[in-house]
Amino acid sequence: MRSAADKAEVATNSHALEILARAGFAVSGVLHFLVGTIAIGLATGKGGRADVSGAVAELASQPAGPVLLWASFAACVALALWQASDAIFDFEHLPPKDKTAKKLKAALQAAVYAALAFSLAAFARGAGQDNRESASDMTVNLLKAPGGVLLLVLIGAAVAITGIVYGVRGFRKSFEKHINLPPSPNARKAVTALGVAGYVAKGVALFVTGLLVIIATVTAHPEQSTGLDGGLKALREQPFGIYVLAAVGVGLICYGVYMVVRAKLARM
Repeated sequence: MRSAADKAEVATNSHALEILARAGFAVSGVLHFLVGTIAIGLATGKGGRADVSGAVAELASQPAGPVLLWASFAACVALALWQASDAIFDFEHLPPKDKTAKKLKAALQAAVYAALAFSLAAFARGAGQDNRESASDMTVNLLKAPGGVLLLVLIGAAVAITGIVYGVRGFRKSFEKHINLPPSPNARKAVTALGVAGYVAKGVALFVTGLLVIIATVTAHPEQSTGLDGGLKALREQPFGIYVLAAVGVGLICYGVYMVVRAKLARM
């Protein structure tokens, strides 16, 4: 068993897998960039779905769309495997509390990129689904299940708290510890500025999305649980919402650019 584990660790830390895993960050960046452009379009009166499904659909509509989707799928699978490897094999030198936190974070990241890979594969096979509809359907099904109300509230709270964490991470610039900042002072400032704007914008989007899940649950209106797209559209309906939504869209574009840069600078 130990020999098999050692071989698995070597395989998941290979140079080839690292290159492909870095490409996974770039894929995430491109999708965030597309979500940001769609959000700006919503703020200016255009239509569209400002979520992962909308971004992937936009990617699929490009020339050589299927090739882009399958290449993106491979990159996200690689990054999910890399994060899973971290969750299983890394951080052993840390104190138990820190080790558990790091492993849990890596496992959650692996799950996120695995889910993204699943979405990309679904669209590549022509079976893509609107995330807004799937979010509402999930809410309906969970509301009917025993303990579903509590579970939905916990899910909404978790998403909202994740949004707060992203916002704090942006303001505190703690994301910098995950990358090797470039030596040029101007380049360092540019990367930091992209990260701050991006993390804060993503934090706002996630917080509103989680809040909508909680509201939909406690009011028993599952149609209000519409995922990221619904969260961003809810921002538009608030006082000065058009400007807030446009600002969040710009921030998501910044986050997308930052993630593309992270593909090169990430500490793997």
